[in-house]
Amino acid sequence: MTEPTIATLYREGRTFPPPEGFAAEANVRDAAVYDEAEDHQRWWASHAERLRWMKAWDTVCEWDPPHAKWFVGGRLNVADNCLDRHVDDGHGDQVAYHWEGEPGDTRTLTYADLRNEVARFANALRRLGVSKGDRVAIYLPMIPELPVSMLACARIGAIHSVVFAGFSSRALTDRIDDADVHVLITADGSYRKGNVVSLKENADKAMDATDRVRTCVVVRRTSEDVPFRDGRDH
Repeated sequence: MTEPTIATLYREGRTFPPPEGFAAEANVRDAAVYDEAEDHQRWWASHAERLRWMKAWDTVCEWDPPHAKWFVGGRLNVADNCLDRHVDDGHGDQVAYHWEGEPGDTRTLTYADLRNEVARFANALRRLGVSKGDRVAIYLPMIPELPVSMLACARIGAIHSVVFAGFSSRALTDRIDDADVHVLITADGSYRKGNVVSLKENADKAMDATDRVRTCVVVRRTSEDVPFRDGRDH
């Protein structure tokens, strides 16, 4: 009998149960959920019904291996389900985000606050000519305006691409070109490990390397003096 050449592929048979206190706080505590989920179409439909649909689906899942289509024929809006639904259900005063920046600045946003911010920015994007199906790149630090931008795009049906704020201008250009982005959302700068990183400078280099971006929205984060191009930067 020969030994297997890669010992790390041995089957692991041990189990590691969670602490009782942790398990008691879990959202799902009844193992019967496994039996319920055997009928996966009915199980997922029961969870989807907790969302707010503009149009109900015709089929829960069309499975043609290796391709799957879920909730075929249904229509919903992500921003509506993340925000409006909760506000309409009476949770507008509940905190959605506690946020703290690197310099120690803080903000607390309720669901109602967040919905208002998203609605305002969605309207601003519309006024700048953004409509359903347009591609928007988001090159922001970890600030509340990041989820606001994502949800505002979802609200009006624009497609957003989030680009990590630590990426170089070349990496940003590549993503702008790949997605055929015409609108970029960025900030004057960001705080990273005690330093101020000029995001607008990187964004300008990225936009200079492509002719796709027609509109750039800049969040004031660090109050750095950054150049603005008339007709493009807002």
